[in-house]
Amino acid sequence: MKVLVADAFEKSGLDGLAALGCEVLYEPKLEGAALGARLAETGAEVLVVRGTKVGAPEIEVASGLALVVRAGAGVNTIDLGAASARAIAVSNCPGKNAIAVAELTWGLILALDRRLVEQANDLSAGIWNKALYGKARGLAGRTLGVVGLGAIGLEVVGRARAFGMPVVAWSRSLDDDLASRLGVARADSVHALAAASDVVTVHCALTKETAGMLDVRFFEAMKPGAFFVNTSRGEVVDAAALRKAVTERGIRAGLDVFEKEPAGGTGTFEDDIVKNPGVIGTHHVGASTDQAQSAIAAETVRIVAAFASSGEVPNAVNLASRTPATHVLSVRHRDRIGVLAHVFGVLSAAGINVEKTENVVFAGAEAACARIQVGSAPPTGVLEEIRGCADVLSISVRAV
Repeated sequence: MKVLVADAFEKSGLDGLAALGCEVLYEPKLEGAALGARLAETGAEVLVVRGTKVGAPEIEVASGLALVVRAGAGVNTIDLGAASARAIAVSNCPGKNAIAVAELTWGLILALDRRLVEQANDLSAGIWNKALYGKARGLAGRTLGVVGLGAIGLEVVGRARAFGMPVVAWSRSLDDDLASRLGVARADSVHALAAASDVVTVHCALTKETAGMLDVRFFEAMKPGAFFVNTSRGEVVDAAALRKAVTERGIRAGLDVFEKEPAGGTGTFEDDIVKNPGVIGTHHVGASTDQAQSAIAAETVRIVAAFASSGEVPNAVNLASRTPATHVLSVRHRDRIGVLAHVFGVLSAAGINVEKTENVVFAGAEAACARIQVGSAPPTGVLEEIRGCADVLSISVRAV
């Protein structure tokens, strides 16, 4: 199996893929048309990326591609629609960078409260200003608002206890029972969370629903002088609304992500929001610790190993949660050549589409059971024709 790795990747991961027997093509600077051309040329079955964009043009020329692994959590850089249309599975490594991102989040919160960046800059310029920097609010007893309670959000909540900060949280999956078990207050909306918090930190995925979710109303609800930290995706924030909040309401912001970022590891950064006093920025490095990258590399190898051995794709994000099937056809049969070909041939001749199938072989490999999800109920005549095969032991149909 050929695996094309089109981003910087841990040596442990490359070695792990090679140990599986994969032919590993490590070309970490591929992108755009060059990536598509290389996929077409090599016929790679697996593509591993980190931040590299994988769009429809690249996917459509990759005739051999069966799996894209995002060596990280977010998959917004991959055209899921184009991949799904060609039956290419897309998988990710959720939670493996959670601790790293949570650690940076708390670094930004502390830097905002104690003005660490401004202090360091003044000292390097020969300026001593203890009178100014000796004033800080402190974090204990202040309310932390957490937007999104996935793996990263939960790691942030856990660390809030060490700082003595009560937590109010908002997540689509958060109900009163879960909030009670986590020891957090549940906000009814992101706007209610903003109003209740002294510090807001964002940990939600970028989706159609969350794009621009933190809008003018959100920032107007925040307390004047509150802290805002974003280590998720720049696009979940209305950038103009954030700028206005910083300049007009004294909101202090710590940002690891931005609406417009250079595509590669180096480049020119043109977002001037970081020039505002009270804004500190980092280079989208939340997940970039040795610990996190090693964990992500190991998870990538696990995904590829499962796919190579069984065709299963752990963490697949673009499989249908429910097929258009209306019925399940269960065929118990002897494990012989041609039995399933007979079944599928009869269904095809009857114009019945197979939506999903699973064939489970029992101990001894004498018999198996095929569970076939179909798009319509097979008529009696079709069932009788299937039963006509001497190796079919029984057949049943149930609606789904």
